[in-house]
Amino acid sequence: MTHPAPPAAALDTAYSICCGLHRRHGRSYYLATKLLPAWKRRHVHALYGFTRYTDDIVDVGGDTEGPHRARRLGEWADQFYAALEGTRSPADPILLAVRHTIDTFGLPRADFDAFFASMRMDLHVRAYADYGELLEYMQGSAAVIGTMMLPILLAPDDGPGPVAAAAMDSAREPARQLGLAFQLTNFIRDVAEDLGRDRVYLPAGDLARFGVGRDDLAASSASPAVRRLIAFEVERARAHYRQALPGLAVLPARSRRCVRLAYAVYGGILDRVEEAGYDVLAGRAVVPRRRRATAVVRELARPA
Repeated sequence: MTHPAPPAAALDTAYSICCGLHRRHGRSYYLATKLLPAWKRRHVHALYGFTRYTDDIVDVGGDTEGPHRARRLGEWADQFYAALEGTRSPADPILLAVRHTIDTFGLPRADFDAFFASMRMDLHVRAYADYGELLEYMQGSAAVIGTMMLPILLAPDDGPGPVAAAAMDSAREPARQLGLAFQLTNFIRDVAEDLGRDRVYLPAGDLARFGVGRDDLAASSASPAVRRLIAFEVERARAHYRQALPGLAVLPARSRRCVRLAYAVYGGILDRVEEAGYDVLAGRAVVPRRRRATAVVRELARPA
């Protein structure tokens, strides 16, 4: 369903709020969007703002907040679907921006259904038996983010226009793989932080394979067994990055630059983990500002 266009001032404000969320919480992604044409950039901000706000509903608060978080997530999902199905503009500016983005690119509702399903999983699932189970969760929390972004990135750089079905088909799986790569990178980097929220995203089967228990993950520094586990997960994440690479070839020039920069900067987190001897417990792996700036300069210097 396409909805009546909201007032331009209200829409500009809504996109600006999403941009602010992106700038504050997604430094690597936000940096990469600077290489996109302005008309595309606002739509990426809208999707990031919407998914970030939803994720914060799930993550904020301790165990005693569980029922409250579930209720808030349900109310937020109801507002989102009402915005999609109704003819009146939503009151929340984030929903106004994301609905306009969905309308502009005809984004499929199924991706948002999968996203909310994974957010509901995060309310009660604390661990995953194997990588297959984790992939089921990541399908909605990460892979669909890639496919949501794809119609925006594939659109012509100089303004809205048709996207060839062949390009969409060939780029879809690489987009999924890049979403998986980014999220697995997060899980590797944030082992200690996630454990503090009583969540272990690295599969239980992998922990058992390397002789790692939850107590080992709670230590102030990584044991040799934990380091071997993290090295294994780093290589798994890099396999997803490699599978994402073919999608770059079908993107328009400025979208290609944006994704290459995100690929380099976010993938650089794995390099930092490796440089730290795979000790993700002693400190959070961060790509230094100078290294990020170098990646921007390198990307701008490359032929489009």
